[in-house]
Amino acid sequence: MKCREITKVFGENTAAARALLTEGSSRQEVLERTGCLVAVRDATFAVERGEIFVVMGLSGSGKSTLIRCLSRLIEPTSGTVEIDGIPIGDLDDQGLRELRRTRLSMVFQHFGLFPHRRVIDNVAFGLEIQGAAKPDRYERALEVLEVVGLQDWTDHFPQQLSGGMQQRVGLARALCVEPEILFFDEPFSALDPLIRRDMQDELLSLQANTRRTLVFITHDFHEALKLGDRIAIMKDGEFVQVGTPEQIIAAPADEYVREFTEDAPKTKVITVGSVMRPLTGEAPRGVPVRLASVLDEVLPRLLSSPEDLCVADEQGEIVGTVDRDRVAELLGANPRTGFAAGGGPVESS
Repeated sequence: MKCREITKVFGENTAAARALLTEGSSRQEVLERTGCLVAVRDATFAVERGEIFVVMGLSGSGKSTLIRCLSRLIEPTSGTVEIDGIPIGDLDDQGLRELRRTRLSMVFQHFGLFPHRRVIDNVAFGLEIQGAAKPDRYERALEVLEVVGLQDWTDHFPQQLSGGMQQRVGLARALCVEPEILFFDEPFSALDPLIRRDMQDELLSLQANTRRTLVFITHDFHEALKLGDRIAIMKDGEFVQVGTPEQIIAAPADEYVREFTEDAPKTKVITVGSVMRPLTGEAPRGVPVRLASVLDEVLPRLLSSPEDLCVADEQGEIVGTVDRDRVAELLGANPRTGFAAGGGPVESS
């Protein structure tokens, strides 16, 4: 999926607002001069097949408006969205309905289940719309209910389920039509923390098996780090930074992004490759650490070793070294006191 210069302006005088945007006016200036709200401004990005692309931002940043533009639940003011080279803005109503029936699914924060339908009928609803025969759609619904662990709840109604179970039904319904692309608009934000973590783990497990293309909206930076192959951070309708979790943690684009990273579990995200010094002489002795290992895995050895650790690539070739000073520099810790598992200092005994 490729998105180019997606812009969404709410208000009556959108032409004047767009002209001001072209001149470089700020979001606030556009609002003051036209009364129009610029919800999304020039969002350009691509989502690779099988990728989890997370859009993270605080309330009012434009993230939910953006995902609705991607699926044309609302029409963007300007810009293009392409799926496999097809501009979805050019589709007529029938073409758009067909796209949503066969290739796209969306999971919302509010589950949107039909209270008068059993779990299995909720899950099979998309296939029913497609015209699938009842035995076929029930067979498929049972398959996905088993995947999300609700195979014993097929004849229950939504009000008989917990919030976490209802969200599992929503996820199963989205998966039932076997979409190529899944849109998630803060699906877990209303859940209790423990259930939320369980749902995150379940989504990652499902993704490992199905390799769908996912666009996931959240206001929680830690959730973005856990789920995202790449993360786009939004502020005031614009992308501030796009990168892998490691890129954002190691090199935040500005102070706004840096504030999110301050209490992030850096050692669980940053890999040895980011802190390694290239090998310039003889390699240190000892068992090498892997280039792709996260720092959490090597800190115990680093703290207990008086010497640098050698680093090996996937082929086992020694390519560099890692030392306390370099890790401390990145984490903002004192190499003499050590590091906590999350990246902060810990007092030596």
